[in-house]
Order: sequence, then structure tokens, then C-alpha cells
Amino acid sequence: MSKIDTPNEFIEVFGAKEHNLKNIDISIPKNKLVVFTGVSGSGKSSLAFDTIYNEGQRRYMESFSAYARQFMGDMERPDVDKITGLSPVISIEQKTTNKNPRSTVGTVTEVYDFLRLLYARISEAYSYNTGKKMLKFSEEEIVENIFEKFKGKKISVLAPLIRGRKGHYRELFEDIRKKGFLKVRVDSEVLDLKERMQVDRYKIHDIEVVIDRLAVTDDMKVRVSQSVQQALKMGKDLMFLLVNDTNAIVQYSKQLMCVDTGISYEEPSPNAFSFNSPYGACPTCKGLGNVYTVSMEAILPDMSKSIKEGGIAPLGEQREASMFKSVEALAKRNKFSIDKPIKDLPQTALNMLLYGNTEGISEDILDFENLPEHDPYGGEFEGIIPMLKRWFGSTSSTETMREWTEKYMELKRCPSCEGARLRKESLWFKIDEKNIAELSNLNLDKLQLWFTDLETRMNNKQNVIAKDILKEIRERLQFLLDVGLTYLTLNRPSRTLSGGESQRIRLATQIGSQLQGITYILDEPSIGLHQRDNHRLITALQNLRDIGNSVLVVEHDKDIMLAADYLIDIGPKAGRFGGNIVAQGTPQEVLKSGSETAGYLNGTKGLEVPKTRRTGNGKTLELKGVVGNNLKGVSVSFPLGKLIVVTGVSGSGKSTLINETLYPILSKHAYNSRTQPMEFSSVTGLEAIDKVIEIDQSPIGRTPRSNAATYCGFFTDIRTMFAAVPEAKIRGYNAGRFSFNVKGGRCDVCEGGGMRVIEMNFLPDVYVPCEKCNGKRYNRETLEIRYKGKSISDVLNMTVDEAVEFFQAVPWMYRKIKVLQDVGLGYITLGQSATTLSGGEAQRVKLSTELGKKDTGKTFYILDEPTTGLHFQDIKLLMDVVNKLVDRGNSVLIIEHNLDVIKMADHIIDLGPEGGDGGGKILFEGTPEQMIKNKVSHTAKFLKIEMGL
Repeated sequence: MSKIDTPNEFIEVFGAKEHNLKNIDISIPKNKLVVFTGVSGSGKSSLAFDTIYNEGQRRYMESFSAYARQFMGDMERPDVDKITGLSPVISIEQKTTNKNPRSTVGTVTEVYDFLRLLYARISEAYSYNTGKKMLKFSEEEIVENIFEKFKGKKISVLAPLIRGRKGHYRELFEDIRKKGFLKVRVDSEVLDLKERMQVDRYKIHDIEVVIDRLAVTDDMKVRVSQSVQQALKMGKDLMFLLVNDTNAIVQYSKQLMCVDTGISYEEPSPNAFSFNSPYGACPTCKGLGNVYTVSMEAILPDMSKSIKEGGIAPLGEQREASMFKSVEALAKRNKFSIDKPIKDLPQTALNMLLYGNTEGISEDILDFENLPEHDPYGGEFEGIIPMLKRWFGSTSSTETMREWTEKYMELKRCPSCEGARLRKESLWFKIDEKNIAELSNLNLDKLQLWFTDLETRMNNKQNVIAKDILKEIRERLQFLLDVGLTYLTLNRPSRTLSGGESQRIRLATQIGSQLQGITYILDEPSIGLHQRDNHRLITALQNLRDIGNSVLVVEHDKDIMLAADYLIDIGPKAGRFGGNIVAQGTPQEVLKSGSETAGYLNGTKGLEVPKTRRTGNGKTLELKGVVGNNLKGVSVSFPLGKLIVVTGVSGSGKSTLINETLYPILSKHAYNSRTQPMEFSSVTGLEAIDKVIEIDQSPIGRTPRSNAATYCGFFTDIRTMFAAVPEAKIRGYNAGRFSFNVKGGRCDVCEGGGMRVIEMNFLPDVYVPCEKCNGKRYNRETLEIRYKGKSISDVLNMTVDEAVEFFQAVPWMYRKIKVLQDVGLGYITLGQSATTLSGGEAQRVKLSTELGKKDTGKTFYILDEPTTGLHFQDIKLLMDVVNKLVDRGNSVLIIEHNLDVIKMADHIIDLGPEGGDGGGKILFEGTPEQMIKNKVSHTAKFLKIEMGL
């Protein structure tokens, strides 16, 4: 084989200069598991995503015609000289899959689609009235059944024409008479057909035509068969049998039907089990499982107040407003007082106020398709509740109006379907006594177990039909279990998944697709994954590699680094001090390199275990009887003035306990927030806390104009400082002159953006520095104002490290910027766009903002996996900052899997023992030294190894 025919064994990158990359050249082996690592901000993502992935995507887009590209948009070429050996690229990033409330784990993974098909083909129907199995008959079966049950008896064969409807039906009777029929059964009474026959048009009627009257004998078999055929044809697959001597009615249907009550179901189709289809969705909640209802507690917060004093919250206190005048007129007309406490008002008066009628008739559930109508000039008082529903649901309402009305609404489980999302008929189709919603509520490991021996619980016909469907479902479930998602359920909404969970779902989907020759690029797939489940993830990545793919992973996890075929360490520092290849090779080769990462991997560096644990301030926050999601009525104590770490395997209930129960309780106590906590029995010790701060990984801004300086608030101080420069005062410039978001001082051409978008029609849009301001955002006059020789644009382009030095002589500025440096963000620029910050960086910007404020010593901080995206070195910096907070008397609670953080805790709360239904219990509360003796906890085993005990 010639050299030309040999497939390229490397992805070769030449001259990569994207972001902070220093013109690097690198050869990455193909069909291997390759891990990129290095300190946060060193350039890992710039190389893996912004260079290799973007170039792969650009090449794919180039394969389309110019006509197609104009609709899809084109991609900018990354700043790289050349990339060779690049196969088609698929990126699996941390972003959550879908914010749509209709998107679930089942729909994203397609497991639910196969489940719908399975139920449409082999499920058995049951009556929602009696719970008995529904039957359907063929014509032959009906005839056989008649001879079996009624042989020798006289019967009448009836075809139902009208069921439960009003009308006089004169034309119907005339039409039947002309066809030669002699009798009809109207409302259970058999009558002779007459000319001009009709019934009361205002009453509800049941009308059946008598097809035949005969005795069931052997010589009448053909006649019975013909009569049954005629009855089914006229009754649209439904017929009745009237037994003459007892007047008993028996129903037969070619559709699914309950023989006791006569309820019939349509033949099921996959759409009948879809909550995204009008054929399957619950009519009350439209398939969402939850409904907005009006909250009476929010509308009437204090019944001891009068209407005048603001007892009805949406009305507020008495004032000169048309709404209040309407209420006063209503009170005068109906002779009740607006000065009396609301509890003393007659119920009819209260009904008039709330519902607009004395009976109090109004559905509290908000139906967006059937909103209440109201004529503002009609003179009638609409009622507070119909008014709120109309304003909340109307498309013409402003965003402010919707937000205001939302204060009086609450999201509750749908009372019709109990959160199952499907109409009741769909929920009565079952396989092995379980409906589709019950299966969707099972943890994935239990669901897989249910499917394991399903064939033994089905009949031969079901087995033949279900064979291929079951194979697809089992394979997809196994892939999800392989990446450690045993605790999820199919009905779990996608928007509630963490970045790591949604990434692992996409990983499982890709493994299932069995593609070959692909370059997969993953961004920290280990996020939110307990050490116990790491081996599953590593196996999944290796499986992806073994079927013939290149797997490139940006990762900080020690286990994944050591399991890699090839390790690339980028650094040595962050930002402009990074962007170089520090070490590369097999993990064993990198361990000997002497790089920052190697030191932590080989044990020469690391976070030291504190010699003593803090004793706290002696006060405790106690939460009892928490039962949200999978929590089993847990009671837990949070000792204040300590560093508390909440641990446990993925899905054990950490987020439910802290983010969905504890934080809303504290927020309600400190700020009177309306966020509703999950169900709990009692809480004590709240008086020891006066402030609560939750620091998560959501972006600090969604527009390129948002940056660290604007988020942290010190950009206002910088602008004030520039406005105080003598030259600025002479010119009459105020602080607003130095804002790039308002007219005046900003560049008029790019409107303060610094970049201009040049639309190229068939070619990619090109972003170029604004030709007027050269990317400086401001006009010439504003840039002439200098502080210590620097313009406002120069300050925005400074790194945090440079800004700390520059503002050293200004204590109130220095303190705020220094905190950004303390949390390890010295490499970002003050004006760096918020959209370019990673989740971990955004979280640290938020943390530094809170650190820059004066704490009360009674503040409760909650951090959710702050080590996401952090290198070992950055975790050390983060923990230094967190320890300073605790040393000042505050309480810090961290939800974390990282053992470096867990071993530094003063108090550990461990949940488990498993995820999902197998979790939700408190396994341990105490110090790390006590925890390693715990025999049940999975975390304890790994912590013992980490602490070297």
C-alpha cells in the first residue's frame, strides 16, 4: 500500500490562534480516547470546540449549495492555518437539552416513542368505570354469542341512531319509515312508527331503530346473522339486543367496549399515548401535567383586613382608581361595607367580589384556549378572579402585567390526570397491569428490570408483534444505564436536567446510533456524576471509541484523565499566560512531565486536609419531614458557622433537599419570596439567618453587552471615576457619557458593540471591528478623557490581574476587583462578553460579587457544584475564598461530588444509598473523619482513599 493510500492516523492542527492559543501545532491520534486538560481558562475549549469542532462544522456547511446555506447561516472560519485528518464532527456539550415543558427524557431519547408504539399495538383496554376488560366482537363472534346466551329466547335487534341528544327528529323518523322499518325504541320504550312522528325537542333522547324481532333458534341463524350485519351498519359498529321477556339490554360493538356500561374506546394509535397530540393529551392541562390556578391565599392574605385596608391584594388599598370605584359601586348596590373585615362579609358579597356572581361560579384552573371575556363598558363587575385569568392569559397583556398577575397564580398538579399528562381513556390501556404513565414514572433501572422478562407475561400474539419494538426499547434503556442515569424517569422534564445529565443523555443517544468514523467532542461529561458511577461513563466513552470513532474530551476528572489513551495538558496558566501545550502523551508520560496537572495526578500536590474542624457558632437550623420527590420524610440539622458539604450519589435527593426545599424556605424568611418549597413538616432556627445567597451556574448575562464589570457593579464606579477627571468636568461629562449602552459617549456606528456585522448573503456574516472606533466602543471625544493615561476602553480591555495593579491606589475599587482575582479569574478581561464565560466562570463571577459585598456574619451561602469546570489548582483558590467566608461567621453549604471539597468540610450530610427510589435517606451527618467509618455510604469508601486512611 502506498503512503497516499494509508489513512491519516492523526488529526493535525497547524497554527491555532483562536482566543488565547499561541499559534500552536499539535497531532492528535485518531480512534483514541483523548483528554484535554489544564487550568481553567488555559485554552482547552478554544482548541477543542472553537478550533477543531468549528472547523468540522464549517466544512460540513460548505458541502451544501449556496442556496441552502442562505437559509441555514454560515460559519466563520476559526483562526487556524490548517487542520488535516478531520473526520465529521459531533459536539456533545453541557447545555441543557430543551427548555420546552413538553420535552422529557423519554421524548429526547426516543424511548417514549417506542413505548407509545408498543401500547398502540399490544395493550389491553379496561373500562375506566368498572375496571373490567374491554371487549370487541367481529360479526361472527356476535352471532355465536347470541346463540350461546339467548338460545330459545325472543329478542329484538336494535341499531342505535341517537344517543343523549336533544331534538324533535321528525326527519329521522320519516327517513326510517320510508326504508320500511316498523318500530323504534325511544327512551327505553318501543313505539310504532307513524307519519309526522316527533319527540320533545328540548329533552335529551336515546333513539334506536328495531331492525328485527325474532326467536333465537337454529333455523333462524341466517336471519340473525343478516340482522346483526344490518344493525352494525346502521349503528356504526354498535348494536343493542333487547331480550323481550326481561327487557334487558345487551350491547355489542366492533370497537373496544365495556359490556356493563356501554363505554367504547377508539382503536388505539401511537398518538393516543402522546401528551403532545390532541388525541392523547389531557384536555384540562393540554398534556403539560400542571395547570395554573388562582391562589386564594395570595388574593386574600389577611382576612382580618377590610377591602379599604387592602384585604384583597390585587386591589390594594383604597385609592382613586377605576377598579376601586367599580368595587365601591358594587358594595353600594349589594349593600355590603368595604370597611368591615373580609371575614365578616357575607359569602354572597365575597363571591360577587371574587367571581362576579353570587354563587361563586368560576373555574380556578386557567384555560388559555377559553379565556373569560369581558366588556369593559358593560357595567357589570367582572370579578377579581376572572380579571386575573384574563390578564394572565391574554396575548395582548404586557410582560409587566403578566408578571404582576403571576403573583396571584400557582402551578399545581393537574386534577384530571394527576400529572400523568394523558386523557383518562389512554391511561386505561395496560400491559401486564401497568399503563404507560406508570412505566414513565419508574426509575430507568427498574424500567429495564420490568422489560427483562416481559415475554413470559404476554401471550403468543403479543410476543410476535412486540419482538422488534422491545429490542429497540431495551437497547436504548441499556445505553442510558451505561452512562449512570439509572435514577432518572422517562417523564422527567428536560429543563430540570443538569448540564452533565443532559450531556450524558446525548452521549447515550450517540452510542445507540452506532455511527463510525466520527470525531466526538465532549465538554466535561463527568459533571454531576458520583465517583461510583465514573467507571460507567469511562466504559461508555471507550465503547464509542471501540466502534471506530475519535473521542476528544475536555475534562478535569482524575479518573477520566488516567483512563485516557492520550492526554494533552494546556497552560501553563490561564488567559494570556496560557494557550501553550505544556505536556502531551499517554497519562504515564504526562505524569512525569512536571506540569501543574501532573503534580495533582501523581500526588506531589493537592489540597491538604484541615488539621482541625470548626466548631461553628452553636446555632443550628433544623428541617424536619421533607418528602419532596424521592425524599423519604427526612429530618436534617445544618450547624451554622460551618462549611457544610452535601454529598451522595447522583439522584439521591441532594437538589430536592437543598435547592427545592431549604433555599425557598430561607428565601421566604429573609426576603419574603413567593417561591414555594417542597413539602416539609417544620423548620426551626431561622432567626439565626438574615440573608441567603444561592450561587448557581446560570449565565451572568445572555447578551454580548453583559460582562464581569457590569455584573459585579464596579463598572458604575469606573464610569463615576472617569466623570470625576478634571477634563471630563470641564467638558460637562457625567457618568452616563462613559456607558456603551446609552447614546452620548458611545460610538454611533456600532452603537457601543465594538464590532460590526457585515452581511454577505451567500457567504458567512463577517464580524469586523467598527471602522469608526476600531473596536473601542466609544467616540473620539469620550476616549480623550484619560485616567492615569488610560481611556475607558483601555480599562475594559485590561485583565483582572492588570486592573488589580492599576486600581491599587483606589481602595474601594481595588477591593471589588481583587475578589475576582481571588477566585481565580485573573485572566479574564473586565469587558469580556458574558456569553463567552463558561458555567464555572459565571459561577465564580457571582461568588466574587457576593464576596465584594459586606456580609452580616449571619449569611447562608448555597453553592451548587462550584468545582464544575475547575482545575485542581482553581479548586484550591476557590476553597481559600470559601474558607474566608466561613471564618467571618457565615455558613456555607456546598452540594458537591468532588472529594477535594468534601475532605475540607466541617460537617458532611450524605444522602443515598442509591439514586431515585433507592435514595432519599440521610445516611450520615458529621465530620469527614467520622464519615469514613460508615459502611453504607458509597461516598465514604472513596473519601477514605482520598484522605489516605
